[in-house]
Amino acid sequence: MPKKDGGKKHGGKTGGGRKKRKAPAPEPALRDLLRVPEGERIDLAAYDAGATPAGPADKTAGLAATTALGPRLAELQERLYAASTAGDRRRLLLVLQGMDTSGKGGTVKHVIGLFNPSGCRIHAFKAPTREERNHPFLWRVVRALPQAGEIGIFDRSHYEDVLVARVRELVPRRLLGRRYGQINRFEKSLAEDGVTVVKVFLHLSYEEQRARLLARLDNPEKHWKFDPGDIEERTLWPAYQQAYELVLERCSTDEAPWYLVPADHKWYRNWAISKLLLEHLEELDPRYPPGDFDVKEYRARLLAT
Repeated sequence: MPKKDGGKKHGGKTGGGRKKRKAPAPEPALRDLLRVPEGERIDLAAYDAGATPAGPADKTAGLAATTALGPRLAELQERLYAASTAGDRRRLLLVLQGMDTSGKGGTVKHVIGLFNPSGCRIHAFKAPTREERNHPFLWRVVRALPQAGEIGIFDRSHYEDVLVARVRELVPRRLLGRRYGQINRFEKSLAEDGVTVVKVFLHLSYEEQRARLLARLDNPEKHWKFDPGDIEERTLWPAYQQAYELVLERCSTDEAPWYLVPADHKWYRNWAISKLLLEHLEELDPRYPPGDFDVKEYRARLLAT
């Protein structure tokens, strides 16, 4: 918070004795507030998972604000898809990573639900199949990338190969260390090919995860969402936190930065990711392509039928 000035007046006066008004400072983009700086040391314990930086005042306001973003997001998605019909190769890829119950599926439901599903390509990465294990780890990721004009969503991603693989010691450390560089080069190549990569780490607290798992156990209608393996994974929380810290430190780049979104409040998570997508789509500013025909001629012919 800025310090008070002790009652001193600043700025000169204009004619008539009026104080010269300063133009209000523009609000910082949410992407600037949530972005993980490149090469910075990360300590997740220092980040409040229950914070709501630059967010609406409360849940009610947050739900309304997220809904209000819907029409603009849908318009930009349509423009992105329309531009692809004229040869524009640009597309957007949202990468969602986080601990179990952090809200990856909820984001797909509540945020991606604001878009036209026909223009989205959603892929949830599970444990590699036998075929996938016979290929380099990025092979299956390349196959799931969005096409020109599409919005792609990865529920988990290629980062599982430096997260689970590290915690579970699935590959030798010397090979694991190389993967960070491979990922950075891969994402740089995506950016050069017209893919805007928006990587979101859903930062959930240990206490909130327990509450969400308990809610699944206490509601028979949510038992299908509970995996007994979640309890074992929870015992590895410190190791996963360290693995995520390394990912954020080594793989937040100019071409594909990480955004750390506090995820204890579901309404804030949904608003923040919607806002991040909006900022990136507005920066792309896709345009409807002009028609390559004589509009007046075909309008006259249509009216004549």
